[in-house]
Amino acid sequence: MVSAGPRRAALVFPGQGSQKVGMGKALCEAYPEARAVYERADAALGFSLSRVCFEGPEENLRLTATTQPAVLTTSLAALETLRARCAADWNGMVACAAGHSLGEYAALVAAGALDLEDAVRTVRSRGEYMQEAVPVGRGAMAAVVGVPLKQVEDLCRDARGGEVLGPANLNAPDQTVVAGTAAAVDRLASLAKSGGAAKVIRLPVSAPFHCTLMSGAQGRLAEDLKGLRLRDAAFPVLLNVSGSPERKAETFRDALLRQVTAPVRWVDTVRAFRGLGAGTQVEVGPGRVLSGLARRIDPDLELLSVEDPASLEKTIAGLAAAKDGWQA
Repeated sequence: MVSAGPRRAALVFPGQGSQKVGMGKALCEAYPEARAVYERADAALGFSLSRVCFEGPEENLRLTATTQPAVLTTSLAALETLRARCAADWNGMVACAAGHSLGEYAALVAAGALDLEDAVRTVRSRGEYMQEAVPVGRGAMAAVVGVPLKQVEDLCRDARGGEVLGPANLNAPDQTVVAGTAAAVDRLASLAKSGGAAKVIRLPVSAPFHCTLMSGAQGRLAEDLKGLRLRDAAFPVLLNVSGSPERKAETFRDALLRQVTAPVRWVDTVRAFRGLGAGTQVEVGPGRVLSGLARRIDPDLELLSVEDPASLEKTIAGLAAAKDGWQA
C-alpha cells in the first residue's frame, strides 16, 4: 500500500505569552518523567521554579526572567512524557523541530544539541537581559491582523518617524507582530486601522522583543553563548532567523544570538515542514498558539499537542495513526 503523504512529526515549542498558572502540574503529578524535568530545573536555578509554574502568583510568572525558564521547563516536561511513551518509535517518528523565540532552546534540547540545565540557566539570563534592555513603557509590541507582510513593512516605514519599528514575529500570512518604541507602535496602529487592517492588538509584554532595541541584551547574551555547550543535532532544527533547517552546533550558537534582535520567521518555518517529511505538527508545551498559527499557514497539517495528560493520550493515538501512514 502506498502512503498518501508524509505523516512524520514536526515538534514545535511555544514562546513567551503561552504561560499560565498551573501549567505542567497535571503532567508532573501523573508522570515521573515530567517530575524529573522540574526537579532538574529547580536545582539548576537554585529556586523552586516548579512552584511558580504550579501555584503562581501570576504577577511573578509574568516577569520575563521567570516566564522564559518556566515556559521552557514546562515544554521539556511535556517533551519527556511524550518521548517516554514513544520511545521505540521516536527516531523514526520525528522529522524535525522548531521553537518560537525562546522555544528554539527547547527545540535544541529535543534534538540533543543542548542540555536541559544549560538551557534553563541561559534563558533565565536571557529574560533578565531583555527586561533590563529597555525601560518599562519605552517599548511596545502589537499584532497587525488582516494584511500581508509587505503592507506591514510599508506601514512600519511610514510610522517609524526616525524611531525603531519593524516586524518582529512573522506569525501567519495575515498576522505580523511589530516591535519598537511605544510612540512608533501607536502611530502604526492608527495608520493600520485606516489602511485596511482587520485589527491591531497591543500585546501585554514588558519589553519590545526581536527588534534593535534589544541590542543591549544581545551583547550581554553573547558572552553567555560563547561558553554554552552545544552539539550537532540528531534531527534538523528550523531556525527562527531563517526558517531553514540546520544541524551544526556552531550554526545554532550564531542563530541564538541573532534571534534576539531579528524577526521570528514562523511562516517560513511551518512551510518547510513538508519538505522535511513532516505532515503532523505536535505542539509541545503550554497553550495551543502555534496550532492556531499552523491552521493559517498550512491548513492540511495534522495538529496535535501535549500540555496535560488528556492531550498526551490524544496525541499518542494520533501518532499511532500517523505511524501507519509513514510505514505503509
